[in-house]
Amino acid sequence: YFPVSKKSDELYEALGEFFQRVFSLAESSSMDRMIELDVSFPQARTMFLLAHTDRPLPITEIAAELGLSAAATGRNIDQLVKLGIVERQESPDDRRVKLVSLSPTGFEIADQQIEQKRQAVRRFVDRLSAAEAENLTQALRPILAGESLRTNAKDHHVH
Repeated sequence: YFPVSKKSDELYEALGEFFQRVFSLAESSSMDRMIELDVSFPQARTMFLLAHTDRPLPITEIAAELGLSAAATGRNIDQLVKLGIVERQESPDDRRVKLVSLSPTGFEIADQQIEQKRQAVRRFVDRLSAAEAENLTQALRPILAGESLRTNAKDHHVH
C-alpha cells in the first residue's frame, strides 16, 4: 500500500466537482420533498438501499449493509414508517423478525430521485462536443470493463 499521490488527490478533487456539477443539473423536486418530510441522511440511505433491493429486508441486514447499529436502524425505520415511506411486516418464517420494504410513496420518491439523476446525466451528455463525448467514452470503457467499480471487489486498492 502506497501513500496517496498528488495525482490521485487531483483526480479525487476533479471527480468530486464533476459529480457535484452534473447532479446540480438535476431538478430538485424529490429532494425538496425529502427535506419537507425531514428525512435524515441515514434515513435516505435506508430508503435507497430498499429501492435497489428486490425483496423486503430484515432490520439486521439493513443495519449491516449501512454500517449502523440495529438500534439506530430501527429508529430510522420507525421514523420512515411514520412518514409513510416504508412498510414493516412480520416475516412469515419468524414472527420476531420484521421485514422492511418501501411503501408506494417511498418508491415514488426514490424513482423521482433516480429519474432526476438520469435526466441530469442526459443534460450533461447533450452539452458535450462530439470530441469530448468520444474522449470520455474511450476513457470510461476500460474502467467499466475492470473491477474497480464492482461491488464485490472488496477494498480494491490499486495504486
